[in-house]
Amino acid sequence: MARSKQYRKVGVLNFASARNPGGGFLNGALAQEESLARSSALYKSLIQCPQYYDFHRSHRSLLYSNRTIYSPGCPVFKRDDGTLIEEPYAIDFITSPAPNAGAIARNQPQDLEKISEVLYDRASKILSLAVFQGCEALVLGAWGCGVFKNDPSIVSKIFANLLFSDRLFKGRFQQILFSVLDSTKKENTISAFNDNLRSPFREIQKEEAIHSDREL
Repeated sequence: MARSKQYRKVGVLNFASARNPGGGFLNGALAQEESLARSSALYKSLIQCPQYYDFHRSHRSLLYSNRTIYSPGCPVFKRDDGTLIEEPYAIDFITSPAPNAGAIARNQPQDLEKISEVLYDRASKILSLAVFQGCEALVLGAWGCGVFKNDPSIVSKIFANLLFSDRLFKGRFQQILFSVLDSTKKENTISAFNDNLRSPFREIQKEEAIHSDREL
């Protein structure tokens, strides 16, 4: 909450279900999208876009599409534990599905080799939308690495390449926060994000420090 008030616009990536608004929110499911839906007006926004869900329900591919729902100024009014926030605040949600890698492996294995390219292309479009909408800060995470079974090493490398190497996005955001929940014993997901994001972030800090010294 304190972070959100530092910036005029904060964009939050919603790890979306492509076919059901809010995922399993109405049935009490507990994944990332459902948590966002319980804590904010996100669900109210999503149900205003039936064409998004109709499209994905009518198409068989589990890679899904680059179609995105942008929910500006969405009020957040609850904490993760369900208690009400005394002073609600607004953020912008970016709703986009990752490919369902687990289901693809079982049902559409011919598309497995396409997943990395789709992830990269879709992540690039998500960041482009955030730039276009003027988001000053971003909250990202282990997009598609839960029930969709995408490889956290691949997802984290894609975000690292786009945010720290791509001239379109490098330095475009004042702050980027990766919120990663990993309750597994081996903690492979959080380890992958630590390994692939910390090093380029340190390089950016080093470049900024050198540039600052030169200005002095």
